[in-house]
Amino acid sequence: MAKDLYAVLGVKKDAAADVIKKTYRKLARKFHPDVNPGNKEAEEKFKDISDAYDVLSDPEKRKIYDEFGVDGLRSGFDPEQERQYRQWQQSAAYNQGQAFGGGGAGGGGFRYTGFEDVFGDLFGGGSRSAQSTARGPQKGRDVESNLDIDFLTAVQGGSTRVSMQTTQNCATCDGLGVVSTDGENVCKTCNGTGQTKVGRGPLNFSQTCSECAGTGRVGAPCSDCGGVGKRASMSTLDVNIPAGVNNGSKIRLAGKGEPGVNGGPPGDLYIVIHVAPHPLFERDGDTLKMEAPITVSEALKGAKIAVPTPTGTVQLKVPAGAKSGQKLRLKGKGAPNLKTKTLGDLYVTIRVLAPVTTDPKAIEAAEVLDQFYQGDVRKNFHL
Repeated sequence: MAKDLYAVLGVKKDAAADVIKKTYRKLARKFHPDVNPGNKEAEEKFKDISDAYDVLSDPEKRKIYDEFGVDGLRSGFDPEQERQYRQWQQSAAYNQGQAFGGGGAGGGGFRYTGFEDVFGDLFGGGSRSAQSTARGPQKGRDVESNLDIDFLTAVQGGSTRVSMQTTQNCATCDGLGVVSTDGENVCKTCNGTGQTKVGRGPLNFSQTCSECAGTGRVGAPCSDCGGVGKRASMSTLDVNIPAGVNNGSKIRLAGKGEPGVNGGPPGDLYIVIHVAPHPLFERDGDTLKMEAPITVSEALKGAKIAVPTPTGTVQLKVPAGAKSGQKLRLKGKGAPNLKTKTLGDLYVTIRVLAPVTTDPKAIEAAEVLDQFYQGDVRKNFHL
């Protein structure tokens, strides 16, 4: 989606939501593959307008696109993290000076201050002093990421490879944020526990070690991660999409979240599914709905028409005397239930289309048909 999405749909950047929707529907009907069989150019055009509509019809996605452009649409992009990272970049020099300036009451040791707080928010881990209250291995934070898929992939299932921004422990300092200057970086004040005892007698209690800010480690700030202990990186993951997922469905990838603390296991990654709209199908749970146009003669005498379904084209029997708006059911042609795997149904709404013409013969034929209406067709058309 490197193109200007507004230009793809042919709308202005400040276009209202209803204008975008109306324009998309018009283009979708024109370039849909079923209308242009074998036309690769129309197929690519249809894909482009579908991708553009998926973004511009969603207020949140549209806001992100307007702010960050196409970068904001990639899988795993975190707008809040990006804003905080940009803010940190602007103030990194100042924060680093504050963070590594002094050692507090204990003397010239190393401790974290404002610099740590910035990255605590950025990576969701909080400050070092807050983390130190829970000693020993801790599981990493669970992470959520959004994934956009097309309608048929949601119904049929499939797999996709995504690249997303993740957080990893810094390899240089092993996630500690500091590196030893003399071969030993265990804090001598707290003996590496991150806690010191305060008070005497029965009223003593523990508090965060002021020398190491609760990390249990002292030393020079790691130059590779800036003393944070974590680094942002891009990871490529293969995601299996089960058949029947819908908007808001979550796929859990165990152990793909943020790294653990003090040797703890990593958290999990939850992929939140967002399904693009389809020009033909609508979905209600496991039920699919669509409209099928038929001619006047097909409505009068009945017919068999080809109907596209997620599993292939089937023949639908239209009964003689079918009315516009009449619903016909195709059993087992809907979406599968995620839990039971049972297939839902597809409901086809018949739409009787009159020919668009001014040919005298057509008008004469229509006038002949008028005599077969039973009474006034608008007799109940009043307030």
